[in-house]
Amino acid sequence: MRGRRRLRVPVPPPDLNRARVNEKIRVASVRLIDSEGEQVGVVPIEEARKAALDAELDLVEVAPTARPPVCRIMDYGKFLFEQQKKDRAQKKRQGSTDVKEIRLRPGTGLGDMEIKAKHAREFLADGHKVGIQLQFRGRERAHPEVAIEVIDKFAAMLEDVAKMEQAPRQEGRRMNAVLAPKKQA
Repeated sequence: MRGRRRLRVPVPPPDLNRARVNEKIRVASVRLIDSEGEQVGVVPIEEARKAALDAELDLVEVAPTARPPVCRIMDYGKFLFEQQKKDRAQKKRQGSTDVKEIRLRPGTGLGDMEIKAKHAREFLADGHKVGIQLQFRGRERAHPEVAIEVIDKFAAMLEDVAKMEQAPRQEGRRMNAVLAPKKQA
């Protein structure tokens, strides 16, 4: 037996919201829906389990709060797979926006600012927000109006693709602002 690997079947994590299946359904009678989606009616649980066994499928409780609970005859593994697929698609559609950061200084020159604006334009085109972080050193902190001018000039370079989401705000030795992409019509 040496050298042989055993095939491991992944066990799904225990989920409290997961439907009860087959023997885990503990009620006297259920409203049964067969594998074609036709409603059979209210039947004893033993009869429902026997119908599922005859069809070689699972008896799945789809509406546990109903009186009597609604059970459906289906392939439970396939049902879970479809559910996971829907969850992944929904998560993909939800989309998360990252905040990409651009760092400036009060003395940043126009050429350097244009290059940084080009990078910010790419980030905005990808749907990301752009955080502008302006760092102060020494006595530069005494003149926040210079920093606000630099941030406003940078935002003006991108005004065709971005709007100011968060106005410049000083936090210690930094001043932060956030640009968000404009919605395309």
